[in-house]
Amino acid sequence: MKITLSVIKADIGGFVGHSTTHPEVVNKVKEVAEAGKEKGIILDTSVITCGDDIAIVMTHTHGIDAEPVHKLAWDAFIAGTEVAKKLKLYGAGQDILSDAFSGNVKGMGPGVAEMEFEERKSEPVIVFFADKTAPSAWNLPLYEMFADPMNTAGLVIDPSMHDGFTFEVMDVYSGKAIRLKTPAELYDLLVFIGATSRYVVRAVYRNSDGEIGAAASTQKLSLMAGRYVGKDDPVLIVRAQSGFPAVGEVLEPFGRPWLVEGWMRGSHTGPLMPVSFKEAKPTRFDGPPRVIAAGYQICEGKLIGPNDLFDDPAFDYARERATQLANFLRRQGIFEPHRLPPEEMEYTTLPKVLEKLKDRFKDIGEPKAKAPGSGEGEIHE
Repeated sequence: MKITLSVIKADIGGFVGHSTTHPEVVNKVKEVAEAGKEKGIILDTSVITCGDDIAIVMTHTHGIDAEPVHKLAWDAFIAGTEVAKKLKLYGAGQDILSDAFSGNVKGMGPGVAEMEFEERKSEPVIVFFADKTAPSAWNLPLYEMFADPMNTAGLVIDPSMHDGFTFEVMDVYSGKAIRLKTPAELYDLLVFIGATSRYVVRAVYRNSDGEIGAAASTQKLSLMAGRYVGKDDPVLIVRAQSGFPAVGEVLEPFGRPWLVEGWMRGSHTGPLMPVSFKEAKPTRFDGPPRVIAAGYQICEGKLIGPNDLFDDPAFDYARERATQLANFLRRQGIFEPHRLPPEEMEYTTLPKVLEKLKDRFKDIGEPKAKAPGSGEGEIHE
């Protein structure tokens, strides 16, 4: 059975501040999404939350970018926004950048990850959902899941994975994408995905037959809005087992935290902490960034789950280490590298401060250096 798995997320109001979602808002989103199942728009749905964000997981047969499915999610978020406004929740509707739906939600605020595939004899999938970070947070774990044999033993010992995987990498500024095949083009891949401020992994495909294994949201909210209105809080879908990494191999990269952009005001570097559903409540300096793992078995298009896969003491070390890293980075306060560098602050609220002070800069006769990425000025040894 060929189905489409769509995950569409949005921040439509925080309770309290940016920490969690309000039950009444979540229930309204669920109500509208469930109505879509009754109307035959979708086969099944599941609503999950991480921090102040809500994601609607849906199965259907309309393919990716399907207008009725995206419209259903849009209507659910609009209805939830109305509840958030009545409750005077913070940032009510902040991911809703338009008043009118126009075919699909891409470019309108919500984040989207979708894939279409033929349902296997057994179809386990994992939906990762992060808060207080950007789409590039998935670059490192996707590399480890699908290209690093030190993480994924199946790349070496499973004949169905031995040919490797192709990564589709998107330049978020140009909107263009490139496909790179591993292991042959592994070093070329790392040139791009190591530059997390610009390049994000959009999808991963199996080399042997082109079957999709992973799909990620790549929407950067600040680029869509032209200003800082909130962090992107990305979602990621990964298929597991039978020619793809095993569930344990998919989860393994999260056993050690790494640093991502986001955290407070979307302006800081912080560790990504894997947590259970109940611990997905970032409050310390609005963080540190959190990620949950919702496991599902898909059966005839029905979603069996979610299974809270990070609710496991084996991830306690990662959580403890993330806390240690958070302590260390907070010692830097407003200083880099805890605060993001200037080129990453362009779409935050900092430019408003700089604009106020720009006329107070005076020429003092020192030679000009080239600003990063500007192509202007000269470099003097």
